[in-house]
Amino acid sequence: MPERSDYYVYVYIDPRNYEEFYYGKGCGGRKDAQLGASGESGMAKRVAAIRKSGEEPIIRVIAKGLTEKEAFLVEATLIWKLGRSLENIVQGHHSRRVFRPLYSMHVQLPEFDFFNDIYYVNVAEGPHRSWEDCRRFGFLAAGNGRNWSEQLDRLNLGDVVVAYLTGSGYAGVGVVERRAVRVKQFRFRGKPLQPAQLREPNLFENADDPELAQYLVAIRWQKTVPRGEAKFQRNAGLYAPQRVVASLATQPKTRKFIEEAFNLSLDELAGGTSLTSRNH
Repeated sequence: MPERSDYYVYVYIDPRNYEEFYYGKGCGGRKDAQLGASGESGMAKRVAAIRKSGEEPIIRVIAKGLTEKEAFLVEATLIWKLGRSLENIVQGHHSRRVFRPLYSMHVQLPEFDFFNDIYYVNVAEGPHRSWEDCRRFGFLAAGNGRNWSEQLDRLNLGDVVVAYLTGSGYAGVGVVERRAVRVKQFRFRGKPLQPAQLREPNLFENADDPELAQYLVAIRWQKTVPRGEAKFQRNAGLYAPQRVVASLATQPKTRKFIEEAFNLSLDELAGGTSLTSRNH
């Protein structure tokens, strides 16, 4: 049986200032139902105030020929757009599940602006970086050129990272706590790092140069091991590219190895919304 497509979405407009103050959906004569609103609701008070001025609410159909599901979605979109300036009591059928929360445009939100992913990150130890510093102070770093450090910009709050040490293997699993910043802006337990604290103080070399400085992303480590205990298996097809950052979304063999080696679930750490879990 074909789905009905006689639903519409309508709006109530205040004729005193042409402000839209109510959206609804329905079919037949549903759009006139709110004219009978009574009691202490915002809708009833608004209609009463309009009538007291000698006017009537303007009612207009915005979209027609819709299925019920389509009408729900259009109604919810309009309610979400104007939000609390409306007299609608219920914020639409879909709003809690598929619409961005009100007053959140100033921040990036998981599942709206990005989905958590599971990333491989090459620590690239050397004259500027030490894995022991990364473990102790909760960070991963890249620098000596924005072509390297900007790869850390892929890492969003809640992403899972697997740290890799060239020549040794996977040495840690953690979750991103804050996005990458220049080394002088990085904070550990609320305080800036100091070169004297580090095994590799050259992390601060070129710290004032936005092109050459080291950039650090804050990590909440779940499990780490020293270099000598890093996890790897030769000739097993495990993923270890030369890039600083790479997604593990399409590397099931490597993910399984890491989960068994560190006795944890990567998808659970990513909050169950990772690109990995969505792709499988």
